[in-house]
Amino acid sequence: MFKKVVRPILFLFPHERTQEFLLRLLHVVAKVAPLRWLLNKRYTYRHPSLEREVFGVKFDNPIGLAAGFDRNAVCYRDFKSLGFGFVEVGTVTPSRQAGNQRPRIFRLPEDEALISRTGYPNNGLESAVARLRRRGYGKKIVVGASIAKNRNVSPDKAAGDYLRLFRNLYQYVDYCTVNFKQLIREAESMGVSDAEIKSLLENILNDLFEFRRGQNQYLPILLKVSPDWSNERIDDIVDILIATPLDGLMVAGTTMSREGLKTSAKVLNNQIGGGGLSGEPLLPRTLELIRYVHDKMNGMYPIIGVGGVMTAEDAKAMLDAGASLVQVYTGLIYNGPTFAKNICKHLVESEGGSVQGRHNS
Repeated sequence: MFKKVVRPILFLFPHERTQEFLLRLLHVVAKVAPLRWLLNKRYTYRHPSLEREVFGVKFDNPIGLAAGFDRNAVCYRDFKSLGFGFVEVGTVTPSRQAGNQRPRIFRLPEDEALISRTGYPNNGLESAVARLRRRGYGKKIVVGASIAKNRNVSPDKAAGDYLRLFRNLYQYVDYCTVNFKQLIREAESMGVSDAEIKSLLENILNDLFEFRRGQNQYLPILLKVSPDWSNERIDDIVDILIATPLDGLMVAGTTMSREGLKTSAKVLNNQIGGGGLSGEPLLPRTLELIRYVHDKMNGMYPIIGVGGVMTAEDAKAMLDAGASLVQVYTGLIYNGPTFAKNICKHLVESEGGSVQGRHNS
């Protein structure tokens, strides 16, 4: 029904406009208790074997919604009614950020993929905190926050941005993902050496660790790994993880690669242009990276796998590769609101009630 009727209608409109409409619709429906009950009845799947504890946080199931969908923490709690075990809001920056000019997200139906160059648009830290304070009826869902510096802040001045975000979000989220992708790209363009970049990242993270040491509650900190980074850079990140109180890694997100796409080069170059690719073509690289990082860490630290999960089988493959949790984004867009439920059901049925994956605590 969704793929044959609903999706073709939704795909007639620009992606961001459609996404914003669906977020508002979900939020309105989920606020009404009887309708929320119906959503839960239709779109959730529960089983004891899906539950897990990762970096000290308890999850109802290992399937989460990736950052970028609910940028401004508008309806993070409502995704529990669509079967998700956790939601990551943001990416949040200290100050409001408009992002790049629209259109900036493009569908590639032939590839079941998206190309995005949003530039981290969001309403800023104060807006996010105001919404996260009101967990309300969704208080049981695990909520993470992706954080990044503002675009107009140079890499050498970025530490203040990250610390401000971490400090102010601390009591309102269950974990925090530090996104250095833009910072590293800018530092490289300025000619900063790999050794200097590694030192810069360590200094920023040390400020977060120092703040956390003075708190009564413990907030897990994860670092996001890009599929476009060299093995040498990824090795540096793993070294940082092992040498510091980092709690885990997120692997791997969007890629600038266009290798193997069915969409014509003419469309890609003339109608779409640059941006990060997500969706089905990304899965092989994501699985490769998860296995690589898992082996480098000797399976000792949690991994959240993200990038290319378009079927329930993809999610299981990611867990089998070494991920503790899995996030989806493009898969939800192409498969519709039953996606998380279908994944959870498949995980239970494929393992006879005993779901595999890494339950690192």
